[in-house]
Amino acid sequence: MKILLVEDSAVDRQQIGAYLKEWNLDFVAVEDGAEAWNLLQKPDAPTLVLVDWVLPGLDGIQLCQRIRTLGANGTYVYAVMLTAKDRNQHLLTAMAAGADDYLAKPVDPSELKARLLVAKRILDLQQSLRFAASHDFLTKLLNRAEILASLKRELSRSEREEKPVSILMADLDHFKKINDSLGHAAGDAVLRDVAERLKADLRSYDLVGRYGGEEFLIILPNCGLSVATRRADEIRCLVCKDAVVTTFATVPLTVSIGVTAAGGTQNPTIEDLLQQADEALYIAKKNGRNRVQTFCGNHRPCSCLPSVSG
Repeated sequence: MKILLVEDSAVDRQQIGAYLKEWNLDFVAVEDGAEAWNLLQKPDAPTLVLVDWVLPGLDGIQLCQRIRTLGANGTYVYAVMLTAKDRNQHLLTAMAAGADDYLAKPVDPSELKARLLVAKRILDLQQSLRFAASHDFLTKLLNRAEILASLKRELSRSEREEKPVSILMADLDHFKKINDSLGHAAGDAVLRDVAERLKADLRSYDLVGRYGGEEFLIILPNCGLSVATRRADEIRCLVCKDAVVTTFATVPLTVSIGVTAAGGTQNPTIEDLLQQADEALYIAKKNGRNRVQTFCGNHRPCSCLPSVSG
């Protein structure tokens, strides 16, 4: 939990900052609402704000109102209003503006610490709920809805920045046989292991999600078709390198992958890209499985880039 202290009084800022430092809390202190708002819009922004009511320029009420607009992007910031104003008279005003809590000044350290503990519990719960809503329960990868939403964002970025984006549609070979012969518990163990292998081979800004039962969708930003094909084969090799050890049996694995890309003169829709990747995946399965097949237009698997097989 990172804390943002917004306080124009140097005395109060120093005193509250001393409490936070004594409790080994991660915080940053600023003097006005405008600077605080700039910080809150950056990546890895603070998730808890201690904000004074009276500030130069953008005051605490206005800052709380702006903070609530951040929730539209799935980010919740917990706001505690600090003020010497009469509690009964102004409590509802602060809450209506979007404050989560209210603390009278001068700040009592025990009361401040109690408020921070409550805030941490609520923020931890919010984070758990966001994760559950966007991730697959079994594999902990992005779920179908979230990986498709991510694809939409990356396609928009690709068009805006005129950079390529590639997608990989990966499907485990003969997965039904695992469920039929060893049971669904063994199949679940295999899916969890494969998910870990997929995450281990991706860059920090690549994305992977569970698209269907044993099917995974991987998004590679700033990656053209030829590089994506090479990376797909590296993923194929990683998946099939070692068998998965379950309590039921040791299970050898292979995977087939269809690859396609957008960017440059190619600006397909999400539906187009998914169809292309699926067609390439179908060809990879048809040609023997455990291989990578590319797609590069004309509604057919790519002939200029060869398929890669194990």
